[in-house]
Amino acid sequence: MSGEAKHQYHLVEPSPWPLVGSMAAFVLTLGGVLYMHENTYGMPTMGVGLMLVLATMFYWWRDIIREAEYQGHHTPIVQIGMRYGMLLFISSEVMFFVAFFWAFFDRALFPAGGIWPPEGIVTFDPFDLPLINTLVLLLSGCTVTWAHHAIVEGNRRDFMIGLGLTVGLGMLFTALQALEYSHAPFAFSDGIYPSVFYMATGFHGFHVIIGTLFLAVCMWRGALGHFTPKQHFGFEAAAWYWHFVDVVWLFLFVAVYIWGR
Repeated sequence: MSGEAKHQYHLVEPSPWPLVGSMAAFVLTLGGVLYMHENTYGMPTMGVGLMLVLATMFYWWRDIIREAEYQGHHTPIVQIGMRYGMLLFISSEVMFFVAFFWAFFDRALFPAGGIWPPEGIVTFDPFDLPLINTLVLLLSGCTVTWAHHAIVEGNRRDFMIGLGLTVGLGMLFTALQALEYSHAPFAFSDGIYPSVFYMATGFHGFHVIIGTLFLAVCMWRGALGHFTPKQHFGFEAAAWYWHFVDVVWLFLFVAVYIWGR
């Protein structure tokens, strides 16, 4: 009785995962450096580092799910802190993409030789596959919002349907993006336009894959009976992330595919 908590805050227990994660990131980075210097041990080291990073992510998030679902540590006041944390994370991701857009607009507004896109570069038709991908991603934003409203209202059936549709649309977007790349009339090393194009759209595609996995885990948790109308921040964070991916793509579509053409 004397050891019972007298507050709603979560005092996190000692965890090995911050240390293990740091070591895993170091091994992954070391492997990447060795690989770029064409060292024999580069690829194996990078593979070990990647497996350690993935294992750290799995076990760390497993512990967080246990804290939320079974130990009751994620009280309303704790969830406020988690919301602030997710907002700060998304803000850092916004600045990540700002760097690529800055590079794109710097070259587009002040092009070498006064020509943009550079001479010899054949750009994509924005109203072909890019437009289809835009519609797919916008529809996925609608389905994830539907799922969010469903879980708030306690409608688990619609929650699972909306979440399943969102995951499917995310996979479709990735497949269409790969198809577009396979028909690209330029390579990454063909100049500033291809480099910025592939960096911006490629990293966005990577974020779509991460967001799809994020939502797929939420779908699996939903099938296990997790999430309630009052406690579903794990899914809410995934939905925020997915809307962020939506907005970045809209900006990419307008700035790079249409205006940049």
